[in-house]
Amino acid sequence: MNVLIDTNVALDVIICREPFLESSQLIMLASERNIINGFITASSITDIFYITNKHLRDRKATYKALKEHLIGTIRIAAVDEKAITDALDFEWADFEDCVQYVVGESIVADYIVTRNPKDYEKDQISVVTPEELLNIIAPSE
Repeated sequence: MNVLIDTNVALDVIICREPFLESSQLIMLASERNIINGFITASSITDIFYITNKHLRDRKATYKALKEHLIGTIRIAAVDEKAITDALDFEWADFEDCVQYVVGESIVADYIVTRNPKDYEKDQISVVTPEELLNIIAPSE
């Protein structure tokens, strides 16, 4: 199952944001263990770097955190000219989430996992919270 992981979920893990840390960590672990095919957009990496560096105030620690939590854990999906032009054509209220959605379409994502599902305006890809995705991949009995 292909899952596009939104920026906010990755940031929960990298900068240890409570009360979201545990469920977001489990999503990243599911990707690392190949329970899901986890992807993050290339454009998210720059946002994550900026926010993490602002939070940590230590560039070396920021590089280390991204290498430890992203590289080798999730795949990086390209954001190309078509993704940007398609997102511009959709004219969503939240352009960044629209780019995420368009890239999700390009990787044939089954789910987009985010803490802000209401920000996504199209419904061809199921948009779920980390907790909802955890229930899908490991339903309780």
